[in-house]
Amino acid sequence: MGVAYVLVITIATVSVAVATLFGPISVAVTALVLLALVLARLVGTPIGLVSVSGAVLLGAAWASVFDLYARIDWLDVVVHAVATGSLAAMCTGALLRAGIVTVGVGPRKPALVCVATALAVGLALGVLWELGEWFGHTYLDDRIAVGYDDTIGDLVAGGFGAAIAGALLSRGHRSAPTSTLRSRG
Repeated sequence: MGVAYVLVITIATVSVAVATLFGPISVAVTALVLLALVLARLVGTPIGLVSVSGAVLLGAAWASVFDLYARIDWLDVVVHAVATGSLAAMCTGALLRAGIVTVGVGPRKPALVCVATALAVGLALGVLWELGEWFGHTYLDDRIAVGYDDTIGDLVAGGFGAAIAGALLSRGHRSAPTSTLRSRG
């Protein structure tokens, strides 16, 4: 295992423990980050991507704990774009490695398939996150920001980040031999 991955997992684990000082919502948010990082490695996500995504997700979690989203207007949109992009990259990569999604052959197919898949995954994850925000606001803590403009802005930013992540993923698949891009089976 890479040093960066071990460091990110260690920080994520310590973050869950430290988050207990800030309440159950903080614990839940940091625990979700740790769970995402462990699951990403279990499905074979490259250590570098998990490490970078872990840093992004930990930053997003701690920004929530310290109410930075309420203090810095633009932070929520930027974090939704970058965090959703990194999660979409990990999930899309897992779908490609498992052969669930195949890119086919041809000069444009890898880009189209990677971008479309990452966008779909990113939007689905964004909807789940927005449902979580609504649930948290409605049943746990009314300081969690929700509303039509917030939700739509978050989904658009997340979709943008996911599409960019798909485009970046497709660059790696263009240089791969055609035989590695086809379904196993």
